[in-house]
Amino acid sequence: MPGENLSRDEARERAALLAVDGYEVSLDVRSALGEGDGDGAPRTFRSVTTIRFRCAEPGASSFADLIAPSVTSVSLNGRDLDPSEVFDGSRIALEDLAAENELVVDAQCAYSRTGEGLHRFVDPEDGEVYLYTQYEPADSRRVFANFEQPDLKAPFRFEVRAPEQWTVWNNGAGELTDGVWRFAETKPISTYITCVVAGPYHYVTDSYTRELPDGGRLEIPLGAMCRKGLAPHFDADDVFLITKQGLDFFHDHFDYPYPFGKYDQAFVPEYNLGAMENPGLVTFREEYIFRGKVTRASYEGRANTILHEMAHMWFGDLVTMEWWDDLWLKESFADFMGAFANVGATRFKDAWITFANRRKAWAYRADQLPSTHPITADIRDLEDAKLNFDGITYAKGASVLKQLVAYVGQDAFLEGARRYFKRHAYGNTRLGDLLAVLEETSGRDMGAWARSWLQTAGVNALTPQVLLDAEGRIDELAVLQEAAESHPELRPHRVAVGLYRRGADGTLQRYARAEADVDGPRTVVAELAGAEAPDLVLVNDDDLTYCKTRFDETSLATLREALGELTDPLARALCWSALWNMTRDALLPAREFIGLVLRFGGRESDIGVLQMLHAWADSALTHYVAPEWRERGARLLTEGASEQLYAAGPGSEQQLAWARFFARVTDERGLELLSGLLDGKATVEGLVVDQELRWAFLEPLAAHGVVGESELADELARDDTASGKRHQVRCLAARPSEAVKAQAWAQVVESDALSNALVEATIGGFAQASQRELLAPYTEKYFAAIDRVWRERSIQIGMDVVRGLFPALQQSRATLDATDAWLAAHEDAAPALRRLVLESRDDLARALRAQACDATASTD
Repeated sequence: MPGENLSRDEARERAALLAVDGYEVSLDVRSALGEGDGDGAPRTFRSVTTIRFRCAEPGASSFADLIAPSVTSVSLNGRDLDPSEVFDGSRIALEDLAAENELVVDAQCAYSRTGEGLHRFVDPEDGEVYLYTQYEPADSRRVFANFEQPDLKAPFRFEVRAPEQWTVWNNGAGELTDGVWRFAETKPISTYITCVVAGPYHYVTDSYTRELPDGGRLEIPLGAMCRKGLAPHFDADDVFLITKQGLDFFHDHFDYPYPFGKYDQAFVPEYNLGAMENPGLVTFREEYIFRGKVTRASYEGRANTILHEMAHMWFGDLVTMEWWDDLWLKESFADFMGAFANVGATRFKDAWITFANRRKAWAYRADQLPSTHPITADIRDLEDAKLNFDGITYAKGASVLKQLVAYVGQDAFLEGARRYFKRHAYGNTRLGDLLAVLEETSGRDMGAWARSWLQTAGVNALTPQVLLDAEGRIDELAVLQEAAESHPELRPHRVAVGLYRRGADGTLQRYARAEADVDGPRTVVAELAGAEAPDLVLVNDDDLTYCKTRFDETSLATLREALGELTDPLARALCWSALWNMTRDALLPAREFIGLVLRFGGRESDIGVLQMLHAWADSALTHYVAPEWRERGARLLTEGASEQLYAAGPGSEQQLAWARFFARVTDERGLELLSGLLDGKATVEGLVVDQELRWAFLEPLAAHGVVGESELADELARDDTASGKRHQVRCLAARPSEAVKAQAWAQVVESDALSNALVEATIGGFAQASQRELLAPYTEKYFAAIDRVWRERSIQIGMDVVRGLFPALQQSRATLDATDAWLAAHEDAAPALRRLVLESRDDLARALRAQACDATASTD
């Protein structure tokens, strides 16, 4: 059998043959406590699954999915099968199927330490054990036998035996009887959104009620949970506030009552994702519980994630894509709805600014990689699916949906969604099913739109062209559209073109605006003819379309002198995003972008935009400036961040953002201040150095050799928690020592002893921009190891290693040649592995082009 990597063709063949009537899953996780066997074998739990299903062709053969160390017994229609003959480690062969079948599988499944399947976490603070499941796209087969594909939906009934002091949660409501947790049967759902959470979690409850149009009353029990160690930091009231606001918003707009009973939200440790939309039991990474002071942007981000997952209750859970080709049918919609609901229902009215500045940056990067793909992707198998949870499926798809709303109208869009839910409830869909309802409600032909926006890849660039008459007014304003040679599609864009000029008070404000349909290489915006000459032309003002925005020379000169004078925060964010794209595309020297951040960043009022500027400036210094300018750039950033740290309002979130940025970019000149802030010998008025900020300061101190193992051990004693352990591991790996790097490499590459969270922390500390020479020997080691790592480790750990340890800091033609040599020698490597290496190669080649551009800049 082909093994774990289920193909689309196999899934289609199985879906045509089988229909599933229901699952009964019995888990015994009492083995989660105790020391284990100590013989090196994985710690296991008992999993007994009964599947009732029909076969359209009696006598045919098929298979069930299961990844488990061992299978005790298999029974098909009362016949006992020999596990050694029918189970190969990932599949159970099913021969001579009847019209109606019952399969019973009793297995020993393994607890996970990689965040895939049933993850087991031991809290170092108090020794408590916590369990949770994470399955997307295909890891429920690590917990129970099933048909692991999204279009074989079925009702599920779970029961769980757990340690008596624990509570257990599932998608349905549960109760403890005779020592067993038994849960209500679910609606028909896909395997990957079933969920179990178990342990001594801190649990808070609330409720949501709503009067329904038919006179009924909807009551939804609400719950929120986290580890006991995080309970003092858990602001459950705010989580419930956003939850209720979201439920109101989606009920108002979807006209389909929430269909899954209760609504629990679990914040769990060592989580690989941001969150997961399991109906009735949404799981989140526990970092959304803030242990220290954070900015408003962090709360907005959490609210966006809560609403994103809630939107999935309809887009993804109620109506599910048939196969992962149409992953966008859930993720793009949820990403769009997160911002849409944030603006429409919560206190975060500027969420579209965050979307334009942060989410789209993710999409623009992904859409220029060699692995770019249409929003409706060609997903051949599960490894493809795993990698397609990317900036195109999420952020580009959401951007295109934002444009679709403008194209068909919000009312038509939402009415289409309502019909889509009612028509396909508890079913599976393809692209055509959604387009059909949108054609009904809008009266528009959706085929051409879908071909341009959903079925082609790449991002267009729009540039204004301004011709003035003899009186200095606009004679003609046109928008030029370009596309990359690799993806030449020129798409239709509905854009707003804004004209800005400086007033007597020095501010830069919009004085004219026109919307236009841009189609083809050049489009004239006739409505703006005769307007006074602008200082700045902003194509895609108000962020109506998905494109890279460029500037004419006059506009670029204006931004160089007056970017901080732009009064509209969205326009300012769009200009920053455009300038960053120009930097990445080697059209603007990286040192010039850094200079703009230092000149105007302190005046940025939107904290989310400011924090994005900090990330971009750091990336520009690390990857895009000419090597000979790095030292000067580091000094300028250190000095500039220090100045802004002292200039920011005492206790403000801007002050906190500049403090974190200062720690991230500081060179040797800033280490004394960081040490002083840690030991209290230095102060910045209003800056509270809480535990999270202490760790942020300790990493650069460790990376520069100022603190060592003993100081980091002392800090862990001060913060002896799971979070503290992750921080300590990262700092330990950051130290500038050959022995330290060798140990970190061995722990991640040569051993599987570390959990997923500690692998991530070790990789995060390993590669420090100040240690390029120290890391140089690992280029050869990386290419020697990655094929073996991909074969032997789980896909999540494989992705972490291949992405995280790529020698991105060895920015030379030699590194590019080594990458090309590996690709040439490994043409038969797993396509997903090759994709990751190709993406990293593209990032490196982009960095070298940007460095060449920066080298042409005048030295300041």
